[in-house]
Amino acid sequence: MKEWKAEILSIGTEILLGNIVNTNAAYLSRELAALGVLVYHQEVVGDNSERLEHALKESFARADIVITTGGLGPTTDDLSKETAARYFGCRGTKRRWKICAG
Repeated sequence: MKEWKAEILSIGTEILLGNIVNTNAAYLSRELAALGVLVYHQEVVGDNSERLEHALKESFARADIVITTGGLGPTTDDLSKETAARYFGCRGTKRRWKICAG
């Protein structure tokens, strides 16, 4: 039986600055462990498109499953959706993205 490895990638400068506590990662780690999924790495990346794309590349190189949390909101510095879409080779606009397979 395959052992699944997961990685949690939390997005948000407010986490890096200590303005909020990353409770999402703790919750996800507990739930994944209960399912028998191994979590060997967690990372927090600020609201920066280049660093987020680099973090996605590293995460997918290490893990079978990458779960992202945070980073989506109504602010102008929200680059998560566009960055992830670009990473996966999707094209579209801010409101409509073409589903793509990689």
